Amino acid sequence: RGIEKLAEERTYVQNLHLLERVCGICSHVHTTTYCQGVEALMGLEVPARGLAVRTLMCELDRIHSHLLWLGVLAENIGYSTIFMYSWRDREIVLDIMEDLTGGRIAHAVNVIGGVRVDPEAQRVDAIRRRLDELQEQVDDLLNVVRHERSLRARTQGVGQISPEQIRQHCVVGPLARAVGVDRDLRRDAPYAAYDRLSFNVITETGGDVWAATRVRLLETVESLSLCHQILDDLPSGEVAARAGRRVSEGEAVTRAEAPRGEVIYYIRSDGSDKPARIKIRTPTLPALSLVREQLRNINVADVPAVLSGIDLCIACADR
Repeated sequence: RGIEKLAEERTYVQNLHLLERVCGICSHVHTTTYCQGVEALMGLEVPARGLAVRTLMCELDRIHSHLLWLGVLAENIGYSTIFMYSWRDREIVLDIMEDLTGGRIAHAVNVIGGVRVDPEAQRVDAIRRRLDELQEQVDDLLNVVRHERSLRARTQGVGQISPEQIRQHCVVGPLARAVGVDRDLRRDAPYAAYDRLSFNVITETGGDVWAATRVRLLETVESLSLCHQILDDLPSGEVAARAGRRVSEGEAVTRAEAPRGEVIYYIRSDGSDKPARIKIRTPTLPALSLVREQLRNINVADVPAVLSGIDLCIACADR
């Protein structure tokens, strides 16, 4: 789609709307990573309340992505009931994001210097109630997945990968954590409001589709906890700092933990109101390079489980 080239022809503000469309599922984390780079070049300090709202949206995106992924996996291997349950629960997340930002998929909530929405107390209480409802349904869904023997039989030992293969292909995110790689940028290189939040990094050692399923479901539970922490301790004050149109000359590299893994943005400024270069590294491309290894010597019936387990995003892999 030529997004990186198109970004050079648009202003820093216009690029917010362009870069949100790198991926439809984790759209918010792309503008978060981009804004962090531009704000670093401009020397802007984002208000604590703005960082908290950014972080809340990142975790809602993660829940949305993982529930969508579970539904896709279940449908591809013939478990339509789990598909319907997970996508039913996903609607709660979409409703929360729509109520907060006006958009279910493209939220346009980030601005350079912070965010454009400031949730009032009444809206915060409403989000808490919906999150409590979602927590109950996710617990039920987790219980179903844990005790569904046929689902385990279709995913355990399928698409198995080793830590050596993960390192060789530079794979990140839940897929790497399913092999025991204890790495998460939210903890290891905190950004936004993560430095004042508490959560567990979920890892498994199986390296198969079953392990990846457990990682993503347990991460969903952790993300719900993070959302409650943010709402319970939402800072007061402004949600955005005032930013100019031009960006100081220089370079910046920023990272964030997207639902599929580490996202990296390189931004080079020549001092104008448009970037001289933007380079995006998404987590899908290295995961895609692993498919050949995972498909060796498996049954044809297991191919959908392997491809679903990777959580491929063809838009992210467009290079």
